[in-house]
Amino acid sequence: MDNRLILVTGGAGFIGSSLVDALVELGLRVRVLDNFATGRREHLNPQAELIEGDICDRASILPALAGVDCVFHTAALARVPLSIAKPMETHLANAVGTLSVLVAARDQSVRRVVYSGSSSVYGDQPTLPLREDMKPNPLNPYALQKLVGEQYTRLFHSLFGMQTLTLRYFNVFGRRMTTEGAYVTVISAFLRARREGLPLTIHGDGEQTRDFTHVSDVVRANILAMDCAIADGRALNIGQGRNVSVMRIAELIGGPAIHQPARAGDARHTLADFGEAERILGWGPRVTTEEAVEELAREYFSVGHS
Repeated sequence: MDNRLILVTGGAGFIGSSLVDALVELGLRVRVLDNFATGRREHLNPQAELIEGDICDRASILPALAGVDCVFHTAALARVPLSIAKPMETHLANAVGTLSVLVAARDQSVRRVVYSGSSSVYGDQPTLPLREDMKPNPLNPYALQKLVGEQYTRLFHSLFGMQTLTLRYFNVFGRRMTTEGAYVTVISAFLRARREGLPLTIHGDGEQTRDFTHVSDVVRANILAMDCAIADGRALNIGQGRNVSVMRIAELIGGPAIHQPARAGDARHTLADFGEAERILGWGPRVTTEEAVEELAREYFSVGHS
């Protein structure tokens, strides 16, 4: 039996709690560090140990990493509009918070840190699909903050020999994603609008595309990253390898739509080349956007949403 202790920062959040469930199912001992800024207590796995604290607080982070074999750093304030509205607060959580986790992991001799990165670091590129060897072009504070976290993750491998990896997620969606508040993903916003009988608000012409990636595929990538042979600070794309327009998502969820001006700081298209993740992790996507969105909508409207 694998008795290693694993820490998930942000383990009460959307991706973090889904990852915690998978780790517990594997029989691992799991510890969660969360300050509940965006996480929800009802998403916590009861078999996981909880330390309530902030990743930027050394008094919280050092004890949380004691005896830990691998850290999955999923904690973040993860919305582009929020980072534009509150660049200082999001920088502290996303950039300084990541550095804080890495320093504590080094000080506690943690074997490996797997960092939840973002495809937003690419910004707009002249060609698709997006590959890890392209020069980043962050278009908003969130993207820049995630890129800083990536670079720190890489530096901690080269400077201190720590095993690290960044997984660049492409537009993650699925059960437990946030649907409340002003800063939500397009799928969440459409689901909420339809439930409330409001028109679906499309920013721009709706022909912008996203490589939507189901949370179960993201969780599987993290599990594979825990023990893969290469952990030299590099970034790996975790995306489906096909993109879907925002207009198509609106059609899948249903209901009337209205258009508003395009939002500042948004890339026009995203599309992942996941060849490196396939080579290093043995990973590939399994869930299609259309099937998952339709299933999500059925669940959302048949039983309501909490």
